[in-house]
Amino acid sequence: MPQKLTSRQQAQLAYLEQLPPKFQRMHNVIEQMASLRVDDAILRGFARLLDEIKGNAGALSLSGLAETAGIMGTMLRRGGGLQFKVRGLRELLASLKSNYDAALREATTPLGPEEPDATV
Repeated sequence: MPQKLTSRQQAQLAYLEQLPPKFQRMHNVIEQMASLRVDDAILRGFARLLDEIKGNAGALSLSGLAETAGIMGTMLRRGGGLQFKVRGLRELLASLKSNYDAALREATTPLGPEEPDATV
């Protein structure tokens, strides 16, 4: 009999399925920043998106995603050269996608009978 996912894993999976279009949006904004075709309204929306991902991922115990999104938000808001920000955001987006893949793998792997659900 196949093992079922816990309620925590089901909630994480439902949230993770919503992220790929947001990753594409992030990539587009970063590329607009690189080509100097971005305005403040787009950057504020990007910052809100990162804050939303950080909050939701933290609430669902997806700490890798939450931490990376928080660092991206900090980098976006800080001073400094635009090319420095673009390079950092590109690298952090790759890290965010890597954390996403790991979180997706963990959320879709049923816990064994000896592994208790880690929700406390």
